[in-house]
Amino acid sequence: MTDETPANPAPDAPSASTGKPAPDDARHAMKMAKKKAARDKIMATKTDEKGLVIVHTGKGKGKSSAAFGMIFRCIAHGFPTAVVQFIKGGMATGERALIQERFSDLCEFHAMGEGFTWETQDRSRDIEMAQAAWAKAKELIRDPRHRMVLLDEINIAIRYDYVDAAEVAAFLAAEKPPMTHVVLTGRNAAEALIEAADLVTEMELVKHPFRSGVKAQAGVEF
Repeated sequence: MTDETPANPAPDAPSASTGKPAPDDARHAMKMAKKKAARDKIMATKTDEKGLVIVHTGKGKGKSSAAFGMIFRCIAHGFPTAVVQFIKGGMATGERALIQERFSDLCEFHAMGEGFTWETQDRSRDIEMAQAAWAKAKELIRDPRHRMVLLDEINIAIRYDYVDAAEVAAFLAAEKPPMTHVVLTGRNAAEALIEAADLVTEMELVKHPFRSGVKAQAGVEF
């Protein structure tokens, strides 16, 4: 045995003479083949298409960001979309600027909020603006051209009793066109909306830079 010869060659190493895969690779390929067959069988049963009611809620960051990601997916496919902002309308955001400057032909953008309630300090005005936003939302959802309508921060408006959760759920059940997706974002989603939804995601907070004294930053929060 020379210095170049390993004392204990790996038992699963490929043979230099045959070039055949190591036993571990063969086992992995067999396992993945079985998994693919099972997955393909499941996927073959998923044939329906429908417009979804989608809720993004929870204390973690990313609810609106994920929703706008879907809006941009629709835009990329050439699908008409619409956005109604119930709270954040009082501040400039990157997604709003991009949509209005580049994609206004594919996305109607209605920023109808005036900020969070502790900033406006005018409950009657907040209710008036939220009701106007809900009226616009209903108009946009009823239009079957829209593939997706995002109701950004509507859950907050519902939480403060500016909009009635039962009314929203009933409207979606009765009047949403069959192929229109509606996305509702914001913390503390009402149980009525969770029950009405086809897809619910709860964002969990693990860490947030705000707790370390870092303020909201362009490109991350807005």
